[in-house]
Amino acid sequence: MPISVILTGATGMVGEGVLLECLADPRVARVLAINRRPLGRAHSKLTEIVHADFHDLSKIESQLAGYDACFFCLGVSSVGMSEADYTRVTYDLTLSFARALEWQNSDAAFCYVSGAGTDSTERGRAMWARVKGAAENELLRLFRRAAMFRPAVMRATPGQKHLKSWYRALAWAYPVARALAPSRCCTLREVGRAMINAAIAGAPQPVLEVRDIVALANLPASSNRQLPTPDFLAR
Repeated sequence: MPISVILTGATGMVGEGVLLECLADPRVARVLAINRRPLGRAHSKLTEIVHADFHDLSKIESQLAGYDACFFCLGVSSVGMSEADYTRVTYDLTLSFARALEWQNSDAAFCYVSGAGTDSTERGRAMWARVKGAAENELLRLFRRAAMFRPAVMRATPGQKHLKSWYRALAWAYPVARALAPSRCCTLREVGRAMINAAIAGAPQPVLEVRDIVALANLPASSNRQLPTPDFLAR
């Protein structure tokens, strides 16, 4: 049966790319986009909630019930931020949202956009990597069907509106980058497809690097429901 998805971060580049894939895929029946500002896009599958404070979801919590998956694409750059401020946005906000969702949908798949280089040990030198690693670890404890996505260089999907000016200027270089470093490059179309496949059939492992994302994205749709239960889900 088609799945119902909650999506965050759709006003950013990654979230918008994942949203477009969800709207195009017949296996996704409906998408609830929760944003801090209006999305500016309409579609028969799409419902939008504009909610400013992701640390407090009490006013919208009841609307989170009845979904099969959450694609959490909300995030900020750590550039210029203190560790305390970055932790509040990246760890505290994410876990506040995740706990509210888990309360309503305990068996939902939770696909979290992290990043290449994230530090699962939480002890590395890079502040952003430690904080992202802590968020990943807690999400894996919270959701039985959690998958951490660690993309690096990503190519936007045609039709995207929410792109930074620097990305538009450098987009021409993506084919060269993928040819030279395929383990570092994927498209947002592949990220979206991989998330949908993870929500339907489960991910092959809890942490997905770029090559894993591409492989999961290219899984034939006809085989989605025939995958064996991954080891980390069976435990």
